Parts: sequence; C-alpha cells; structure tokens
Amino acid sequence: MTASSPSLFTRFQGDQVRVLVIPGLRDSGPAHWQTWLQTQYKGAVRVKQQDWHHADLDAWADQIQRTIDRAGRQATWVAVAHSFGCLALAHHLAQRSAQPGRGIQSALLVAPADPVKFEVAHRLPQQGLGIPATVVGSENDPWMQLDDAREWAHRWGAGFQHIGQAGHINTESGFGPWPLARFKVDQLIRDQQRQRRLDRAHPMELNYAV
Repeated sequence: MTASSPSLFTRFQGDQVRVLVIPGLRDSGPAHWQTWLQTQYKGAVRVKQQDWHHADLDAWADQIQRTIDRAGRQATWVAVAHSFGCLALAHHLAQRSAQPGRGIQSALLVAPADPVKFEVAHRLPQQGLGIPATVVGSENDPWMQLDDAREWAHRWGAGFQHIGQAGHINTESGFGPWPLARFKVDQLIRDQQRQRRLDRAHPMELNYAV
C-alpha cells in the first residue's frame, strides 16, 4: 500500500473492520507473507502464543480470545490464519458465543495443518465454522494433502482454492509479500462492509435498490 493509495478503511463508512493475524507453529518470521500482510492494514493485530513450539489446541484458541478482548470486544475482525493457526481458529470459533457484527466475522485459512497429525480432528467443527471463510491449499503441502484440505474446507462450509505446487505457503516456499492474500482479505472486508450497509439501511432505501 503506498502513501497515496486510499485504503479500504478510508473508502468505507462505519466502524473499522480489523485484521487478526493468526500464525502457526514457531510464529511467522519477518519475511513471511503474514508479517507483510499485517503491515498492509491499519489496526491489524497478531495473536502471540505463549509457547510457539507446543501445539496446544486449547491454549492457542484461548489466546485468540484474549487477543480480541485486549484489542476491544466491540471490534469486527477478519481472521487470517496459517498452518496450526487454522486449527486453533476453527476450535475458537466452535467454542465462542457468536455475536452478530462483533468478533471474528470472516476468515482466510491458508495451508491448514492436518489435524489428524496432531490428533485433534475429533475436536474441530465438522459442520461449518459459522462464518464465511476461504481455505487456500497447495498440491505439495507436506503438512496437509490437497484432497484432505479440500475435505476440511467442505466440512467447514468454506470456499476452497488451490494454488498449484506452493509447498506449505510459507517463507521456505517463497511466500513473502503475497498480493493474493491481500486481495482475498480485501474481498472479505468489502463483504462485511456491504452487509453492514444492508443491516443499517432504512426499508425505503432497500425499495430503491430493488
């Protein structure tokens, strides 16, 4: 984003939709696309786990909620998760009490780790996440086979996009600045803002829109 280019937040009216970055194991380093993406959005926040090397589903999901609480419970969020962070996000969404227009309202889940490998498949949602979501998978991801990623996207009621042979879609696979992630997040923000306008519109305004 250049200084002269207007952001989504200056073009939209109403409360800001914020971006919540949820990394996977060992965090996302300075060259990782999640770190780059975080710099693209004013007010973006990263979930910081107490132990980045221990894949504790409950602890990681709880930390998502604590991060949201510290940042402001009235905020609306687009979550952007990677690897084990996707599983923590799915678990968090299954546990939370849904609040229309508050909390995480949509999500981008990139290269989710295989929950079978972490023995947590039975603890994840099997019939939808409760929010609009997109899963991005890779044909040669060592942490999740493509067909399995597609199946989890189906279980979660999410859209699915595979991007060819992209490894684990991380720094080692060459994913630093990643315009596709920015494009996807922009879409999710637009969708949330569009829904807000519909929710707040006077019935007479909707008559003119028909």
